[in-house]
Amino acid sequence: MTSPTPTSRRRYGRAAAVIALLIAAAAFGRASAADLDDSYLRGGFTEEKAPGYVRWDGVVFGATIGRSNMTTDFGAGTSSQIAYILRNSTLEDEAQPSSWTTLPKNITSSNQFGGFVGYNWQWDELVLGADIAYNHPSSLESNASDSIDRIVTTSDSVTHDVLLQSQASFKLVDYATVRGRAGYAFGQFLPYGMLGVGIGRFNYSVSATVTDHQSGAVVGTFGPVTQTDAKDGVIDAGLVVGAGLDVAVLPNVFLRAEWEYIIWAPVNSIKSTLNTGRVGVAVRF
Repeated sequence: MTSPTPTSRRRYGRAAAVIALLIAAAAFGRASAADLDDSYLRGGFTEEKAPGYVRWDGVVFGATIGRSNMTTDFGAGTSSQIAYILRNSTLEDEAQPSSWTTLPKNITSSNQFGGFVGYNWQWDELVLGADIAYNHPSSLESNASDSIDRIVTTSDSVTHDVLLQSQASFKLVDYATVRGRAGYAFGQFLPYGMLGVGIGRFNYSVSATVTDHQSGAVVGTFGPVTQTDAKDGVIDAGLVVGAGLDVAVLPNVFLRAEWEYIIWAPVNSIKSTLNTGRVGVAVRF
């Protein structure tokens, strides 16, 4: 066999180099094509992915109906009346009948209706809001009456057989709330928690009667003496906490279900709390 000439070897070398270059170029081309995403091959247009939640920002207002339970603690409700009847007495100074618990707690229930208006701010899933609401119970009034009888001996050697008789009524006429809300949006749902203040209008009436049968160093009977106090339209404040869920049913319409708890400041030493569950419908702009 004849050996390749130097010219042939150079020709073969150039051909091999060209083939290697073509192979490398083809491999680079396939790799580059594989790296191009589909959006680039279609001319650079991308389809934005829709968020997994609806929009809640904007002005909202709606109407609600609910059911409330009011717990009223009348325990110290007639303290000031008893203290006034027994003022400047050894019995009050030493035994303090005005601090005795003469009336029990009471729970009453009522339907209510109301409305609210507010505003929501939204950052992705985080939704912050504030609203003002008004609620009117159908009839939310508690009543209590009871008596207590104790025998005490004071330092002046007088034995007192003390009978305290008390009556009280307490009514929540209506109330308004100012609340801040924080929620997390997902799908068509917005669960939230809330914190705020309430302003309520109350009517109350309390009456106490004291009878003191005395024996020992002094013999006789003091009373019965009655002291009454009543007032309508007392304005009182309270702390509001609660939680709820909004559910979007149309782009600008949603349903609401929530629980609200209010701790009211004492009114004439009468303590009360309000526990409410409500549902409603609202619109957003």
